[in-house]
Amino acid sequence: MQTYLVGGAVRDRLLGLPGSDRDWVVVGASPKEMTDLGYLPVGRDFPVFLHPETREEHALARTERKSAPGYRGFVVHADPGVTLEEDLARRDLSINAIAVPRALADRDRFDEADLIDPYGGLRDLRGKILRHVTDAFREDPVRILRLARFAARFADFSVAPDTMALMRRMVRDGEADALVPERVWQELARGLMEGKPSRMFEVLRECGALKVLLPEVDRLWGVPQPEAHHPEVDTGVHLMMVLDMSARLQAPLPVRFACLTHDLGKGTTPQDVLPRHLGHEQRSAKLLKQVCERWRVPVDIRELADVVAREHGNIHRSGELNATAVLRLLERCDAIRKPERFGQALLACECDARGRLGLQERPYPQRQRLQAALDAALAVPTEPIAQAAQQRGAKGPEIGAAISRARAEAVAQALPRPEAPSIE
Repeated sequence: MQTYLVGGAVRDRLLGLPGSDRDWVVVGASPKEMTDLGYLPVGRDFPVFLHPETREEHALARTERKSAPGYRGFVVHADPGVTLEEDLARRDLSINAIAVPRALADRDRFDEADLIDPYGGLRDLRGKILRHVTDAFREDPVRILRLARFAARFADFSVAPDTMALMRRMVRDGEADALVPERVWQELARGLMEGKPSRMFEVLRECGALKVLLPEVDRLWGVPQPEAHHPEVDTGVHLMMVLDMSARLQAPLPVRFACLTHDLGKGTTPQDVLPRHLGHEQRSAKLLKQVCERWRVPVDIRELADVVAREHGNIHRSGELNATAVLRLLERCDAIRKPERFGQALLACECDARGRLGLQERPYPQRQRLQAALDAALAVPTEPIAQAAQQRGAKGPEIGAAISRARAEAVAQALPRPEAPSIE
């Protein structure tokens, strides 16, 4: 029985990055031998065990193949005869197929002689290349998304030409059509949270998978916008700049997804009205619903994205609104009931405003102005107003109107000047 450190922990140590969770492969052992040694079995589809002391995952060396055309699972073969090289061969990328013997795994740095690297992972790390290990890559089409996610994490790495060609063949053969929604969302979410999320979508677009998975996003490239507001002109280019701005501003996942989907409606603007996009906000919200249902996006994330899709134009133009109109905007966004979500919507709108060529450093006073307006509205003591209205014989709608008037007065006093310039 031999144990090896594998995968991201080895890769990141070689790159000098903070340590990933440690994963281990065990060669030459059976499930019974593992349990006899005190390991706790946790794997449902293949033999994985938790170490009795460290609780780190230890997987038996295995091979696997697609269970049937259409991809819904794998046939896994794990027994003491599976070699380390066979286990590494089923992994996705060469940079993730490097192993280190357990006796050397706690070293601060690894020398080349320490590595078991049958598929050239160290070479590709040095060359900054994302390359598939073997043709086993095509057994699991979610690996297309995984590779794109790694491109977003290691933004200066390129995709090997033969790997890109393989992914294109997989897409042409319909492999991307059979992906399980939960796995797609998991990879999309992780890719959005990487340091340069635009790279994920650029890679997916290059291999053709974006058109299959997110046609609403794919069609945005080549769609023009007014140059006065969008010096980059192309809507797809703008979208990628917005995503990277969300990473720069360290936005949480709901904000980054809202950035991805805020302009979907521009892809359906009639040709005869371009480059203007009147009414694209409502079209964006409609298309967003389709995306969220297709990939089973969590409810809180889709709700924020809906607010941003419908209202980002009004938020951009909010510097032109008086107190009453600002209060109506807050109410449409349900900001008084969900102030934290509205703060995230404002951050997404700032990413949109600054995700434009040459305008990345432009201030976005709308965010501070609307946050001040919301704070003022929330500070209004509603219970005394409601009690006073009831004493006058007012009913529900009249009470609500009295509260709205008080909030509008508070907002009027809180609004800073000068007003912000309009942004589309």
